[in-house]
Amino acid sequence: MSSGPDTAVDENRLEELISEAQTALPFELPALANRCASALGLDTAAIYLVDLQQRLLIPLDEALDPLPVDHSPAGLAYRTVSPRVAAADDGSIVWMPLIDGSERLGVLSVRAASLDEVRMRRGRMLAHLFAMLITSKRAYSDWLAARSRTAPMQLPAEMLRAFLPPHTVGSRRCVSTAVLEPAYDIAGDAYDHSVVKNVLHTMILDSMGHDLAAGLTTSVAMAAARNARRGGGGLADVVGTVDRALAEWLPDHFCTGVLCRLDAETGVLHWVNCGHPPPLLIRGERVLAGALDSPPQPPIGLAGPLAPAARQVHETTLEPGDCVLLYTDGVVEARDADGAEFGLDRFTDFIIRSNAAGQRPAEVLRLLIHAVLDYQRNQLGDDVTILLFEWHPPYR
Repeated sequence: MSSGPDTAVDENRLEELISEAQTALPFELPALANRCASALGLDTAAIYLVDLQQRLLIPLDEALDPLPVDHSPAGLAYRTVSPRVAAADDGSIVWMPLIDGSERLGVLSVRAASLDEVRMRRGRMLAHLFAMLITSKRAYSDWLAARSRTAPMQLPAEMLRAFLPPHTVGSRRCVSTAVLEPAYDIAGDAYDHSVVKNVLHTMILDSMGHDLAAGLTTSVAMAAARNARRGGGGLADVVGTVDRALAEWLPDHFCTGVLCRLDAETGVLHWVNCGHPPPLLIRGERVLAGALDSPPQPPIGLAGPLAPAARQVHETTLEPGDCVLLYTDGVVEARDADGAEFGLDRFTDFIIRSNAAGQRPAEVLRLLIHAVLDYQRNQLGDDVTILLFEWHPPYR
């Protein structure tokens, strides 16, 4: 790729800026982005993070205004995870998606008097750099967390969100993505997903109630599951550990849930269903009715004579392109003004049509959770959590 004098880079200056980025405080990132852009022969750069409900792109520069995800070039870059170019009075703006692995963080706005292959490549490099910086710094920055909020966070939601992983995780072989609402008042619902080598672990939980005790129950369940998983325990061991933890520490509380283990090399799926709506298997453009049904098992955390002797683990083998859907009952039980339920058919049809239209899994769930909220006029009667994972083995 050729470059002229106007695209020359002072590598010493760029090295200084990258070193500075390691110790920069989060609120210093907007100014740092501009200096990095200048060093790369670009004019300016601005960082926008998506809000918790994925409706707005909120600038880190507090002097700028938020942008809508659904009706803006910036939002199009976020939704499609691809750069978008828009005309500006003094040249062009390129909206670059900010991505951490499979997780969509927001967008980077890059201005330049003129665009060519070199500047586009440098804009992508800048987006990759700041995606990594944001990911590394948001774990300890209350300021970054606050910038992505548009409403006060209730205490049960604050506690539970401290345990949640990113919305989307995955690899070239599989992707898992999840959403939950009400974003600022969630209490008993939660999801978890993690990749260990070539194995994807997923979990969805629904604790009884909608208060701090429900959030505490779910938090303890998630911590116990991770503890067993990180200790090398199998699926039955993980569920057993959660059973014992809740029985010991919160003996009057329990939750329903589904835990899955997908071998991304072979497509072999193991799952345990503890009193929860059964997972759904979507193959092609239809739901395979009953494919992941299993005999009922008690909820997690029951003690004494109600405690199960052993958990039954079920097994099946997925086909390339299969989707598995986990959800809490608040999804299908959402009601419109006339009392009609959103329903399972509407729920699965939405996902099938969105997949057929070529939407990425994370975008499918973003659109779906907004459809559920709109259906119930943003007044959910119960927590709503949805997790979707897909298996796409590489061609051999």
